[in-house]
This record gives sequence, structure tokens and C-alpha cells, in this order.
Amino acid sequence: MTVAAVSGLLDLPLPGGGRTRERWTALQRLARENVVLGRMAEAHADAVAILAELGGPSVGPSDSWGVWAAEPPEPILVATRRGSTWSLSGRKPWCSGASSCTHALVTARVDGTPALFAVDLRVDGVEPVPDTWHAVGMAGSDSGAVDFDDVAAQPVGATGDYLSRPGFWHGAIGVAACWFGGALAVADVLYDKCERGTASPHALAHLGGVDASLAAASYALDCAATEIDKDPSDRFGEGRMRALRVRRIVEQSVTDTLDRVGRALGAGPLCMNADHAQRVADLGTYIRQSHAEQDLEALGQTIVEKEPTWRTR
Repeated sequence: MTVAAVSGLLDLPLPGGGRTRERWTALQRLARENVVLGRMAEAHADAVAILAELGGPSVGPSDSWGVWAAEPPEPILVATRRGSTWSLSGRKPWCSGASSCTHALVTARVDGTPALFAVDLRVDGVEPVPDTWHAVGMAGSDSGAVDFDDVAAQPVGATGDYLSRPGFWHGAIGVAACWFGGALAVADVLYDKCERGTASPHALAHLGGVDASLAAASYALDCAATEIDKDPSDRFGEGRMRALRVRRIVEQSVTDTLDRVGRALGAGPLCMNADHAQRVADLGTYIRQSHAEQDLEALGQTIVEKEPTWRTR
């Protein structure tokens, strides 16, 4: 199933509009059905939210958008201005939906600084690079590199707006909602076994651990959605801290779920249940979109700069 096939499900409330949890629940459900589908849907929904926040071209009903914003040291995609028009040249790595998206929001360097551009990927000069995506998990996301050769592009916002806007951190939690959906699906095989009354005491203990981890993630997502809807423009400056916390909580829940389900049930589901095996592989790769200790360092630095409110209650 493709993003285009579920386009009707992707008419989602924008983050911060009072229905943020509804938005995340829809993404969670898609990821629970298929992790790759959830990841692609999240990117499309994020692109729609970015365009609403920063302005840009409208999104058509049959469009499938990606957000290609990875900025490794190399290779580099460069934006060049000629009068009133812009074009992109170079190679962009980590492009989910490289061969399937119709459009993308792409970061490219302007005088060394990343800026955001909207690109129609169906024009000449856009070429997915073969043999640049070797993943077993998330293989279906087709997240290889794409080459751009003097491709027309439309600026979206001013240079720096993509990262500085409040919605950047709201969108970061949308990714965690998809992680959570994938974890729910992985846990289903353990819940099902225990509910049939055929589980060992150790499996029941793992079920308790999984349930507590998933509940914590659910509570964190619920609380974050409420806070975002109360402060969509991040006037209180807590968006970054909130997103890093929630992503950490959900990532821990996913890791705990993957480990405990495997320990409780052994190799059987991984070897005999193709859907479960693929889901485990996909989710293990997907959560590495977290930057692990780098994100924890960023959270620690944020805490040093801004004391958490819960510590002073």
C-alpha cells in the first residue's frame, strides 16, 4: 500500500490546532498496520504542515510528498539563484520515497546555510541513484540518494525558517507517534498469546513490562499533544525540550518492547510469521532516526539552560 492509496486518511488536523492527538493517532494507526506506510504517511503529513506554516505550493489530492532534510557533511546539495528563479544541483542522501514521491521539501545550501525548497520530482534532472539503499529493515521506504541537475525549485520560508519554526519540534513528535504504532503491532503477538492462556509465567512477566512501557509512551504522547494545543506557537519555549523528552520515552518503550517480545516468545514468530519478522526489522531501523546519545546530550543542555517546571512544583 502506498501513501497515495491512503490519501483520504492523510487529511489530518494540523499540529497545534486543538486536535494534535487525533493527528498522531491517525499516524500511529497507519504505522501499526505497516511501519513503512506510517513512515511515508508521516513525511507527507509533515510536508503539508510545513507548507501551511511557512507558505508554498498547494498539495494536490494525488500528490505524495517527502521531506528530504538530512544534512550530512557530504554530499551537498546547492541552491543557485538566477534572477527570480532558483535551481538545485548536487546529491541529496536519505531521501525516503526516492522513486515514489511526486514532490519533496528539500534542504539545500545557500551560501553554506541550509534553506528549504519545494520541488516537483517529476521534471527532468531528478534522478534516484541506484544501489544507495541497502537496508533490510525499512527496505520499502526506498530511502536512497537522489541527484539533482539544475532542477527548478521554489523557496519555502526564509533561510533558517525550517529549523527555527515552532512546528519543527511538533513534527518531531509525530515521528515518535509512528514508532509507537509500530511497537503496538510488535506487542500484539505477545498480548495474543497471553490472552489465549498459553503463556508461561516468564511471558506474562514480559507482558507486564511491555504494557507498562507502552502505557508510559501513550501518556507522554497524550500530555505532549495537550501542551502543544495550549501553546502552538511555543511562546513558553518548551517545544524542543518536550520533543526530545517524548522521543526518548517512546524510543525506550519501543526498544523494551522489541527486546521483551523476543525474549518472551523466542525465535518462533521471527521465523514463522513473515509480517511480524518484517515489522521487527522495520521498527529496529526506523527508531535509529533517533540520534541516541546526541539527542540526550541536547536534552541535557536544554535542561541546563531552562530548568524543568516539574522540578519546582
